[in-house]
Amino acid sequence: MKGLGRGFESLIPTELIDDEFDPTAVEDKKASQLKELKLTEIIPDSEQPRREFDGGALDALAASIKEHGVLQPIVVTKEDGKYKIVAGERRWRAAKIAGLDKIPAIIRTLDSQNRLELSIIENAQREDLNAIELATAYAKLQTQFNLSPKDIAAKVGKSEITIQNTMRLLNLPDFVKKVMVKEKLSEGVMRPLVSQDEKLVKKVLPKIVDEGWTVRKVERYFAENKKKSSARAIKRSEYMKEEDALSAKYNAVAHIKGRSLTFRCRNEAELKELIKKLNH
Repeated sequence: MKGLGRGFESLIPTELIDDEFDPTAVEDKKASQLKELKLTEIIPDSEQPRREFDGGALDALAASIKEHGVLQPIVVTKEDGKYKIVAGERRWRAAKIAGLDKIPAIIRTLDSQNRLELSIIENAQREDLNAIELATAYAKLQTQFNLSPKDIAAKVGKSEITIQNTMRLLNLPDFVKKVMVKEKLSEGVMRPLVSQDEKLVKKVLPKIVDEGWTVRKVERYFAENKKKSSARAIKRSEYMKEEDALSAKYNAVAHIKGRSLTFRCRNEAELKELIKKLNH
């Protein structure tokens, strides 16, 4: 099965976790069964600490499910003829609101669930994993084992902020992740690319690879680009009122750039009319 997890709220993207970067994907396939279950066959975990669910958020998720379906399977274990939710109770509740009869679910035995969790934790402590594989392992612990960043940090022996920063790498476009792994680029160098405009990322990525840019150089590049963009926006907004007034007065699109004022007409008749107005 392709991808068994979904976004870590705002920290990681909404698309399914890619098996290509999942260090326990092979083991998971052996321990898991993916199928559609009737909602009536599923029960929540009475020991789940989260007992309150925001009604508005559930309604919004239900609306999304009506339009797109349930994109991320819930995780369940079989117990007394029913399937108990391990992760995904919110999706299960929203699916009921949306009027669904069935929901995709990953079925594991309690033993295989525990073994897989230990395996992911052990893999997350390996020194030979790249940052994308680490981020995927952390995301899987969150989405399939209900572990918070604080819980994950305690289990793998790292700080909570380290876990969160690594997971943010999953926001990178797929082509960037592949280059990062292939070229063995460091997490520090790649982190500034997260949430940047994709066109800008495509432009700078070859330079990072070919010229061996440092973290500081990458950060400086984006900081300078932000300054230039801000300066352009300020200049643009400074003359917007004047441009609008001139456009209305002369029935042509006025544009002020630097010390130049230009007009653009839609046809020759408008151009002749503009020239006549300017000569008066």
